[in-house]
Amino acid sequence: MRAALILAALLWPGMVVAEAVVAARYADPTDRYGHRVLGAGGEWGALVLGLDDGTTRRITLPESLVFEDIAPRLADLDGDGAAEVIVVESSLTQGARLAVYGPEGRIAATPHIGTRNRWLALVGAADLDGDGHVEIAYIDRPHLNQMLRIWRFRDGALGHVADVPGLTNHKIGWDVIPGGIRACGETPEIITAARGWQHVVATRYRGGEAVSVVIGDYSGPETLDDALACR
Repeated sequence: MRAALILAALLWPGMVVAEAVVAARYADPTDRYGHRVLGAGGEWGALVLGLDDGTTRRITLPESLVFEDIAPRLADLDGDGAAEVIVVESSLTQGARLAVYGPEGRIAATPHIGTRNRWLALVGAADLDGDGHVEIAYIDRPHLNQMLRIWRFRDGALGHVADVPGLTNHKIGWDVIPGGIRACGETPEIITAARGWQHVVATRYRGGEAVSVVIGDYSGPETLDDALACR
C-alpha cells in the first residue's frame, strides 16, 4: 500500500506510464512469401506483444513483408529494465533484415539483404565488449554467405560493428537455430559452426575486433547447444 501511494505521488494528472513488453509471439501464419527456409512454417504476418499491464498489442505487417523466424526474442537492449523484441523481417522482394520492436512498433532495423529468398538467422544479444551497450549477432545467409554480423543497439538505432566470415548456424529446412551466446567466463562468446559443419566455433568481440577459435568437433545441432552449457 505504501509503495502504491509513493508511486501515485510521483505521477501527475495526464502523465502516461510507459508500457513494458513481457512476452511476444508470432501470429497469422502465411504463405505469401513461400521461401520455406524453416520448413513448412516459419513465415508470419503479425507479432503479438504481451504487456506488463496484462493487455496485448498486435502489430500486423503490410503484404510486402513477413516475419521469417522461429520465435521473437526478448532482450533489454537499452538498459532501461524493460525488454525490446528482436525479430527477423523479410521483404517479398528484398529478403531479410533484423528488426527491433517495442510496444509502439518498429524501433530500428538493419538494411534488407537486398535479394528475395535471402535470409538471416539470429544468434542472440549481449553486451559483448563490456561498454554498456548491447550487441546483436546474426548469421547473414547461413546457407550461402555464412557471415557472422554484429550490430550495436545504441540511442534507438542499430550500428554495424563487425563481420566474421566462414560461420553458420542453420541448415535449410531446420525449424530450430542451434547455438547462441554463452557466458562461461568474463567475456560472452558467440557459439556457431564453422563453414563445412566440421567444427564448433566460439567468437569473442573485444576492443573493436572479433576473434574466432575452434572449441570442438561438430556432430549435430546438439553440439552447439552443449557448448552453450560450457560443456
